[in-house]
Amino acid sequence: MKIIVAKNSGFCYGVKRALRLARETAKNKQSKIYTWGELIHNPEVINELKNQGIRVANSPSELKVGDTVIIRSHGVSPDIYRILKKKKVKLVDATCPIVKKIQQTVEKLSRQSGEIVIVGNPKHPEIQGLLGYSRHKALVVENESQAKSLPYQKKRMVLAQSTQDGQLFSQIVAALVERTGELRVYNTICESTRIRQEATTELARQVDVLIIVGGRNSSNTNKLYQISRRLLPRTYFVESPEEITPEMIRGATRIGLSGGASTPPEVIKNTVIAINNSCQQNSPQEKMTND
Repeated sequence: MKIIVAKNSGFCYGVKRALRLARETAKNKQSKIYTWGELIHNPEVINELKNQGIRVANSPSELKVGDTVIIRSHGVSPDIYRILKKKKVKLVDATCPIVKKIQQTVEKLSRQSGEIVIVGNPKHPEIQGLLGYSRHKALVVENESQAKSLPYQKKRMVLAQSTQDGQLFSQIVAALVERTGELRVYNTICESTRIRQEATTELARQVDVLIIVGGRNSSNTNKLYQISRRLLPRTYFVESPEEITPEMIRGATRIGLSGGASTPPEVIKNTVIAINNSCQQNSPQEKMTND
């Protein structure tokens, strides 16, 4: 039995930066500390921050003058910044630099003529923030069928959520080409996401079972699951090592593991241990090796 962990699994730069800022803020605590929404999409990390005295705020009514508010890694809209400044709270901006760059691009495009299309999940906080930077003029497209239903436009600019599935983005761009006179394409999928998706794709072709571990509300982790499922039906999505069962890996000789950008390294390590334990339940005499 062999367990192979996909390259680049675990925290990306933007998540590491957000957590570093949050932990530094907690050390210098001089007021109540909140994150605006969940800092990253991982329940274990959110619980860890809570134990350090960092709460999650979802409404301005939860805040008081002098409180400290950490802007989540997914970013927020200009409206939220204005609201928080009116509350006279101290701001720590943990927006991922890549997301910040996409925000600036959207803001620039909003001053030009033409329709802005953002490929992503309209309910995701990153997309909600980008809509604010577009002055709420952008259109969010979630799938190829939505793109194909759009009317013809003389000019469009299309961007992607930073954690978007690269294949889906290409399909939507192809659909928009047929419905647009002049189409400007801005591939704003972050490099870390692209590398992670490629590594998961490669791994799915090499193993009998692939387990994706990460927060269920994490966009990039969900994309890894969808990508793997296209190639390997025996793909499973778990949020914690405790969800690993012997049935998931029964009969498999090569097991793959891939973690999302917000999956802590220790969770990946513990998932490997859980897989080994499940392997032993299936076949106590079989020797396991890890890559």
